[in-house]
Amino acid sequence: MKESLDPKLDVQMSWWGMSGLAAAKGRSVEEQVEMIAEAGFDGINGFIPAPQDEEKWRRLLERYDLSFSVNAYPKTAQDMDQFLTKAKEYGGIQHINAQVLTPFLINEPAVQLLSSMDALSRHAGIPVFIETHRGTITQDLLRTVDYIKALQSLRLTIDLSHYVVAGELHTISDEAEQLIQTVLTRSAAFHARVSNGEQVQIDVGSNGEHPMLQHFERWWSSGMKNWQSKAGAGDVLPFVVELGPPSYAITTDEYAGRNHEISDRWEQSKFFMRTARRLWSEIGK
Repeated sequence: MKESLDPKLDVQMSWWGMSGLAAAKGRSVEEQVEMIAEAGFDGINGFIPAPQDEEKWRRLLERYDLSFSVNAYPKTAQDMDQFLTKAKEYGGIQHINAQVLTPFLINEPAVQLLSSMDALSRHAGIPVFIETHRGTITQDLLRTVDYIKALQSLRLTIDLSHYVVAGELHTISDEAEQLIQTVLTRSAAFHARVSNGEQVQIDVGSNGEHPMLQHFERWWSSGMKNWQSKAGAGDVLPFVVELGPPSYAITTDEYAGRNHEISDRWEQSKFFMRTARRLWSEIGK
């Protein structure tokens, strides 16, 4: 039976999100990868393994038939070029998520940097998606919309929690919604986390009871639809569940080491995985 070439959703678990996870306490790397696979995730978003760990990671990803994407933190086109060389040497990387660490670079110099990184990505044959993230080149909505207008080829990893918390968006104005919808026209991947406008990462409840979730579901669904409208045979949309450890995760003992979380991040991660698949299935109806 031939594998379907229909565009598909690829739900990945963030390896960073496994850090300090109560459910993974005491488990080896091998056991954590098995845990991710058995939970039903399609892949892992992490980092290029150290040379001594390369074969172990290749073996684990192959054993559990998991996709693999990695994160990069370039400041210059040269940084991106060097990272792409390492990624090609390792091989098997689905895409690179880039947080471009130049938050004070704006206007034409920023456009030129993003254009150069895109050209390097296409030359290397490895997709590079620029993450919407605080403290980076895309740290505010207005700036990112300007990049979209200037660069037809710009592909984004959408993490709207950063815009919601940075803009203190307790409620979503028509103006904010319009800007967010513009950003979603360039959806190439997603990082899933929900902000309430005050904290970057909140527990949405075991069944998604938090009212902010409805906004994020609407945005994720809209981004998925935009992606599908341009997708070709065999294309894959990565959706990374990325619930970070403290200090992203809210804790009750800030002065004692920030390690007592109020949320079960593993259960929340699986809830987001199910949510992504539900939204994807609803688009096709």
